[in-house]
Amino acid sequence: MPADTNPYGGVFGGWLMAQMALGAGSLASRAGQGKAVVVSATDFAFPGAMAVGDELSAYCDVLATGTTSLTIGAEAIARERNGEATQTVARGTFKFVLIGEYGRPRPLASSSTLLLPKDD
Repeated sequence: MPADTNPYGGVFGGWLMAQMALGAGSLASRAGQGKAVVVSATDFAFPGAMAVGDELSAYCDVLATGTTSLTIGAEAIARERNGEATQTVARGTFKFVLIGEYGRPRPLASSSTLLLPKDD
């Protein structure tokens, strides 16, 4: 929307990061089977520009797990409003900590179903 643009008329990078954080957070909560909060966002790049009215899709993958954390890679792809052309407009990495009772970190359940790439 126009309110999400930078002074040059392009979509604001902070808005893109927020949308990616929402997608990554959804995956973190599902994979971690409960509440997960973002504790860092790193390695962001904005290789393309998104126009107002374009459709945004965010794709996320669990890259690594720790005792109480999940590292999730996110990529944002824009599709032009009236066509099929797409381009990567942002990518970055989010780290989430799983939160349990009383707001304290909790361990990742061993029964969690994670969507990790398999080593061959």
